[in-house]
Amino acid sequence: MLCSERILQLPRSGIRRMFDLAAKHPDAIHLCMGEPDFATPSFIIEAAFQAAKEGKTHYTPNAGFLSLRRAVAEKYKKEQGAYYDPEGEVLITVGAMEALVLTLMSILNSGDEVIIPDPYWPNYQAQVLLAEGKPVFVPLYEEGGWILTADRVLSHLTPRCRAIIINSPHNPTGSVYGSNELQEIVRVCKENDILIISDEAYEKIIYDGEYHSICSLPEMKSRTIVINTFSKTYAMTGWRVGYVLGPEPLIREMTKLQENVAACASSISQEAALTALKRGEEAVMDMLTKYRRRRATLLQEIEKTRSFSCCPPRGTFYAFVNVRRLGDKSEDIALRLLKEAKVVTVPGSAFGSGGEGYLRFSFATSEDNIREAFDRIRSIL
Repeated sequence: MLCSERILQLPRSGIRRMFDLAAKHPDAIHLCMGEPDFATPSFIIEAAFQAAKEGKTHYTPNAGFLSLRRAVAEKYKKEQGAYYDPEGEVLITVGAMEALVLTLMSILNSGDEVIIPDPYWPNYQAQVLLAEGKPVFVPLYEEGGWILTADRVLSHLTPRCRAIIINSPHNPTGSVYGSNELQEIVRVCKENDILIISDEAYEKIIYDGEYHSICSLPEMKSRTIVINTFSKTYAMTGWRVGYVLGPEPLIREMTKLQENVAACASSISQEAALTALKRGEEAVMDMLTKYRRRRATLLQEIEKTRSFSCCPPRGTFYAFVNVRRLGDKSEDIALRLLKEAKVVTVPGSAFGSGGEGYLRFSFATSEDNIREAFDRIRSIL
């Protein structure tokens, strides 16, 4: 056999399938994108150019530049009241995806279970399988605001459970966990000695209330692994730089794994990320203002569309639209919208069985595109 069983078991992404199909329709409007449509702010690009001119083009320490680790630690101290030692509890990675791979490969033994709220970002499932773990899917419901509850966790818990993945703000539904909701999960984790992997990629794209990281809650820093990235907040998806924060013994072993997987994140990307943290607040707020207007436009268009409804997203740039009244499977509906209306969405089934009956719409595009897309959709329904 040419390929290993490990790689053959990885599921193919339903999101990528829609992208591949959409490539055959060059006149289609894309409401499927999982990244900001904005260019990286110019001052970040200029910082990268300057770093390259100054010869900062070599390997960095496996854990990343200490200056960037210090800036990340300072961010979490300032925003969440959580102190991390930049010399032992912060690791710079090649985006959040590598951070998650390193995390899972460092904490799982073969057969260990990871609870994944469903619907979910499909890479969670694939990466747990890659680490020889077992994904355990716990359903979320629109009626409950797409929030994981302690009771649902307990009903799926076994002695092999090693960790729970919490993604807030949540892709694909846009839900955001409040402090009280996180406390429920914390209680279960403490009582059952379970780690929490907190995926905070969309932490700055939030519309209602304040963002709470689970690492800020009492006694949770030692059992929380925080994963974050510069991709979504600063429109830096192509720069491939993220980070992970966690207990020093774990970060030490993850750094060893990093040495054998990627050596280090790009030196130029790390310099750009440092500038983003130091000077990026105004640019982030400007992007958020635009997302807020686009969100309002999308929700208005959904309200005008027969058989569509939506729980308003509190974060991210996605809306998870209920299309059950159309009576067809979500993949069939997405294909119909693509072929007949020339609008690209992602079927909810791409995010697990809990997403069936829904479509994910991205509003990381212009308001004009959103309005035109829904005019096309209404013309065929």
